Amino acid sequence: MKKIAFLFLLLGGSNAYAQRHFTLEETVFGSRSYAPQSIKGQQWIPGQQAFSYIDIDLQGRKASNNWKSEVLLTTAALNNALAAKFPDNTFSLKNFPASYRWKDAYTISMTVSVGKQIVAVEYDLRKKTMLNSIAAPADAAEYFFSKDGRNSAYLVANNIEIQSADGQKWQVTTDANTAIVNGCSATHRQEFGIDRGMWWSPNSESLLYYRKDESMVAKYPLINWGTRMAQTNEIPYPMAGETNEQVSLQLFNLKTQQTIKLQTGEPLDQYLTSVTWDPSGKYIYVGLLNRGQDHMRLTKYAAADGRFVATLFEEKLSSWVEPQHPLLFLPTQPNQFLYQTDQHGYNQFYLYNTEGKLLKSLGYKDVIVDQILSFSEDGTKLTYIGITNNGLDRQAFELDLKTFHTKELTSLSGTHQASSNGRYLFDQYSNTTTANKAVVKDLKSGKTTELLNASNPLDGKITMPKMEFITLTSADGKTPLNARILYPTNFDASKKYPVMFYLYGGSHAQLVTNKWLGGAGYFDYYMAQQGYIVFTMDNRGSDARGRDFTRVTHRQLGQAEMADQLQGVSYLQAQSFVDTKRMGIFGWSFGGFMTTSLMVNKPEIFQAAVAGGPVIDWKYYEAMYGERYMDTPQENPAGYAQSSLLNKAEKLKGNLLIIHGAQDPVVVQQHSMAFIEACIKAGKQVDYFLYPTHEHNVSGKDRIHMYEKIARYFDLHLKK
Repeated sequence: MKKIAFLFLLLGGSNAYAQRHFTLEETVFGSRSYAPQSIKGQQWIPGQQAFSYIDIDLQGRKASNNWKSEVLLTTAALNNALAAKFPDNTFSLKNFPASYRWKDAYTISMTVSVGKQIVAVEYDLRKKTMLNSIAAPADAAEYFFSKDGRNSAYLVANNIEIQSADGQKWQVTTDANTAIVNGCSATHRQEFGIDRGMWWSPNSESLLYYRKDESMVAKYPLINWGTRMAQTNEIPYPMAGETNEQVSLQLFNLKTQQTIKLQTGEPLDQYLTSVTWDPSGKYIYVGLLNRGQDHMRLTKYAAADGRFVATLFEEKLSSWVEPQHPLLFLPTQPNQFLYQTDQHGYNQFYLYNTEGKLLKSLGYKDVIVDQILSFSEDGTKLTYIGITNNGLDRQAFELDLKTFHTKELTSLSGTHQASSNGRYLFDQYSNTTTANKAVVKDLKSGKTTELLNASNPLDGKITMPKMEFITLTSADGKTPLNARILYPTNFDASKKYPVMFYLYGGSHAQLVTNKWLGGAGYFDYYMAQQGYIVFTMDNRGSDARGRDFTRVTHRQLGQAEMADQLQGVSYLQAQSFVDTKRMGIFGWSFGGFMTTSLMVNKPEIFQAAVAGGPVIDWKYYEAMYGERYMDTPQENPAGYAQSSLLNKAEKLKGNLLIIHGAQDPVVVQQHSMAFIEACIKAGKQVDYFLYPTHEHNVSGKDRIHMYEKIARYFDLHLKK
């Protein structure tokens, strides 16, 4: 077991007398006061060795001026320009719009609110005038502006409308049946990396969109108590093994006003992923994923008539295939694209041509591609963020698309956010000893210019506990696991302390990272300040460690995860400063499932637990996520029975508080209610609290109420 201690959080100095603990309000809204200073909204300016950013106004820094700051456009000047363009409205923007983008070296596009509309505008910095504008209704559910700035597509209820800059309108869909939803990003419940439901063609003359038919999906009732007589809001919710939604891709042509359907074929409940336009606009690419999620075909369609052209390649795995990204076409080679997959262990790049031939595997060491940043201005290099150091770090890399050589652009341990124009790298990073630092690096000479070195925003204000990273070993004895410990303020190793064991444990999430505060939240630190050892570990099945690390959970959710978390329990039990009779556990969503699982499978360990929005039985969870890991209940009855907590309620010994949002459309309330009923039948007492108006997460000021309830619950049962 390896330890790395970070004593920087034991703040001292002449201001120590003024320090205090976090308030509960600050655990929710503390980032407003205690977020480290940073450079926000950074973008490279096309055709210039310069970048812009937002600091109330639009600021700029350029290489020829040694990266000194200068004002490009004040927010006041923007307000005046907007008022001149839209004289019937008043504007009082306090900060420059974060939506701004550079169209060219002197033209900025952005979206602003104008009366009852969202308007995309362009501003010419040389002429100091507002140029084109195009609008969408402010109450539009979603909206997308075409690249040329001529058209906006948006949702009104479940239908799509398009409006042009000259005022022309198109009613793209007219479905009266609300079970038919067009152009919505919530298609396939936003699994598979889906973040939009509409795509403009490269020439802005056609709109591709999802058409989702939920008429065959069972409806789940959510109760609204805010009316005189409580009402139900029925939402389509396809539980595992039940009838799923049917999705197609439609293409509307503005000139002909005709709609065609891509011939994606059957079965109709397959998943349509990785949707990408060809740069020429002649073809559309779609990843067809079967409902079992173990077979994906990347297919090609003609945009002219929607006909199927070819299957470029296929991916098959005995566990699951999970396409998460659209294709990335090379700017200099429009017949070649990068495809991301973890088929060889880690999510990395593979270069294909548009005929489906694999040209090159571009994986670099065991680095996991985390985020694509940008192409260089000449299109020959690609910058991206990669995951290193057993998942703890995020570093910047550059892939040369001519030589296929990968270069590491950053090396300091930590979490880097970066962007590059090919010549210079803007790098902003933090780690456990660096609140935030921003530099510009000349990629040719290697010279680095410091732009910002943020001070510790907590210094002299908040008494911060000591934080420590440790490395444990997975239950199979093979894999290092990252863990974090927060020690109580004024920690004394000769004393014994209660524990709050905080966990999540599910896919696509990571709690322990090498960044400011170690990835811990303010509530974690608050509980340490209240005298708790706060422990967190990322088990197998969580994110950022590669395919094998995740796939061990296949068809048996909760088993490997629980076994690994018990390694953390064993570590704590071996520490002389841990009071093993005063251990509590807390988790939300998948973490709520893990919390309840440990309370009924290992009832002798924890004396108190809080499970928020917990999955109790995976047969009640939605098909897209649940079937990926568990297959269907019909295909895997033993796995579902093993992971279900309903038949284990009789084993409960400790104090358990379950919290649920009554409007939860993700983990529906049936989970916790079924467990309550099982506890009643087993003669087990359990505490339950409902947030009537909240969905899967309790947000806003009510989150303060929730944290107070959790803290009080642990104090009641662990501080006797």
